[in-house]
Amino acid sequence: MTINESCIFCKIALRDAPSSILYEDASVLAFLDIRPLSRGHTLVIPKCHYVDIFDIPKQDLQATHVAAKTLSVAIKAATNADGISIIQQNGKAAGQEIFHLHVHVVPRFSGQTMPSFKELSIAERKELDEIASKIKQYI
Repeated sequence: MTINESCIFCKIALRDAPSSILYEDASVLAFLDIRPLSRGHTLVIPKCHYVDIFDIPKQDLQATHVAAKTLSVAIKAATNADGISIIQQNGKAAGQEIFHLHVHVVPRFSGQTMPSFKELSIAERKELDEIASKIKQYI
């Protein structure tokens, strides 16, 4: 497994940084975003370090997006969301801030406007763990 020791997502995959993990298999990890766009906002990452969509092999990209689909169903049910946004940014010009490929799975509600990622504040770990527990019931 390729790891970048300075990457926060690699540290989370190695359990060297705190996170509220929702899902894990041999190649993918999913956890709640610490700066959520809405309650239940989840990040799905390959465990191996790939910078972006241009860097990741097809089979790992496929596994990441299959997991995103699984999580979408669970998150929608757990949060009573009206819909789900799937966001995946590639490169600084596209708004990517963490250079480890990741897919955002964001619960959306009718009438809700989407804030900018830069406007978000850090959520409390207790709140993240509570919603993680609820979502896991649907996986």
